[in-house]
Amino acid sequence: MPRKITGAAFLSLDGVMQAPGGPIEDTTGGFKQGGWIFKLSDDGVGATIGKLFSSEYDLLLGRRTFDIFAAYWPYVEGDESGMGDAFTKAGKYVLTRGSQPLDWANSHRLTGIDEVANLKQTEGSDLIIQGSSTLYPALLAAGLLDTLITMTFPVTLGPGKRLFGDGTPANHLEMIDHTVTAKGTVIATYKPGGALPPYPAEAPGSSKSARETERQQRMKEGNW
Repeated sequence: MPRKITGAAFLSLDGVMQAPGGPIEDTTGGFKQGGWIFKLSDDGVGATIGKLFSSEYDLLLGRRTFDIFAAYWPYVEGDESGMGDAFTKAGKYVLTRGSQPLDWANSHRLTGIDEVANLKQTEGSDLIIQGSSTLYPALLAAGLLDTLITMTFPVTLGPGKRLFGDGTPANHLEMIDHTVTAKGTVIATYKPGGALPPYPAEAPGSSKSARETERQQRMKEGNW
C-alpha cells in the first residue's frame, strides 16, 4: 500500500508559518515574531499534534526545517526528550538540491519531486511534513499530498514565509473535518479535491459598458 503524505502547518490569519517554535528558530528576512504559537496555544492544538504523531511515521522535510530539527531534537532534555527520541528513530526524508551532510540518524536525501513520488510508492510508514513551506507548491502540483491540516491562529504577523508560495497550482481542497479551540485557533483538515470547477453558466457575466472596456484596456497596459 502506498504511503500517505500529510502536511500539518501552524499558520497566522495572514498566512505566515515562519518560526512558530522559538524566537531564534528562523530569523531570515528579519522575522521578529519567532515562537508566536506559544502565546496562543491551548489544549486543542496540543491534542491535534498528539493525534498526528500517535502512530508510526516518517518525516518529509525541506532542508532548512531539517537543519532546525537536527540542531534541536537530538539534544533536547526533560519533558520533550520523548519526542526527540521519536524523531531520531523516525526516517527523515529531506528534499534538497544541496549536497551538505545529513548527519542525523535515519536521514535520507531526496533530490527532486520524482524521488518523493517514488518514495510514496514504497512500503513503510506514512510521511508527515512539519514546517517546510517550500515543499507544498511542488507536492500539490504533482498530486502527492493526501491530507493537509492547518492550524490557523487568531493573529497577524505581517512579512514572513507563507504556506503557499510561488508555483502553487489552482486546485480545490475539500474540507473533511474542522474544529475551533478554546483560544480561537481554527483547525481544519483538507484532502485534494481536484481542479477548480468551470465558471458557472448562471453566474453574472462581465459588464459590457464602455467604462469596463476602458478598465480592461488599462489592465492590459499595466496602468490600472
